[in-house]
Amino acid sequence: MSSEAGAAQHAPVAAQATIAEAVRETLRAEMSGNRKIVVLGEDVASVGGLFGATEGLAEEFGEDRVIDLPMAEGGAVGTAVGMAMYGLRPVLEIQMADFLWAGFDQLVSELSMLRYRSAGQYTAPLVVRVPYGAGVRGGPYQSQSLEGVLCRIPGLSVAAVATPRDAAGLLRAALRGEDPVVLLEPKRLYRTAGAAPEPEQITPIGEARRVREGTDVTLLTYGSCVPIAAEAAELAAAAGIQVELLDLRTLVPYDIGAVLASVAKTGRVVIVAEEPRTGSYAGELAAALAERALLHLEAPVVRVCGPDTPVPFAFEDTYLPDAQRVFAALERVANF
Repeated sequence: MSSEAGAAQHAPVAAQATIAEAVRETLRAEMSGNRKIVVLGEDVASVGGLFGATEGLAEEFGEDRVIDLPMAEGGAVGTAVGMAMYGLRPVLEIQMADFLWAGFDQLVSELSMLRYRSAGQYTAPLVVRVPYGAGVRGGPYQSQSLEGVLCRIPGLSVAAVATPRDAAGLLRAALRGEDPVVLLEPKRLYRTAGAAPEPEQITPIGEARRVREGTDVTLLTYGSCVPIAAEAAELAAAAGIQVELLDLRTLVPYDIGAVLASVAKTGRVVIVAEEPRTGSYAGELAAALAERALLHLEAPVVRVCGPDTPVPFAFEDTYLPDAQRVFAALERVANF
């Protein structure tokens, strides 16, 4: 069956879908059209994944294509790398971002360098799906955001989804590429409904989405913080501040053209991310703006991030950026 026929057969008919549903239906459609795609990870076959994103796939495609692995992330990443080297297109689910630390040697020393160290003889068409972030009362061991670390690994593309359409679009783009992509899926948004993906939905790697147009302040964010940023933009509009909100979608490579065009228009920037402030991806964005947009800036770049602590269980709501904190930052730069 062709990929087009598979997508048409399994195209969502509902107007709404959750991120988990969008991931599952995209995997189903792409697996129908390409037998080289295999899904592997902890509990992906037996229970459909911790968040239900692979539910039903083992029954449909068999356990030779939907494979349960033991709790050994180094072995999981290494196994997926070997599969990718020899012609398969694995989709590896890591149960939570926190567990990815155990697989970092394979991720950094093998996967990310494969094309470079082989002078292009091998590619690594591997998608690593990573539920990340806080918001589900996971405490310090199940709430981490690792994008600041992942984005400094040459050879990896890193994307973060905020909507069902982009969950489907970015996954499909990654599945049809030749290089590794880490796809960050925010745990606290898995069950949030949004517009269902279109059949064959593709979100190009490296292309931002303008969520809201404005002229006063550019608000940059991604993944789990997009709804918070949208709420803050509404608060700002009520106070007479017109915010341009960009969802980066892809963190490496990111859409520097869209970012610079927006900053040239507004002259002011707020960056929102839930990971700890020091060493964050938000800091990389701020540095890039200092290098490339300094003459457009009319106020300091302000970051709204998590504090430099582990994510607390009891005070999770205080730890996470919220609309009021983002609104306060917008007011600060608008009135500078």
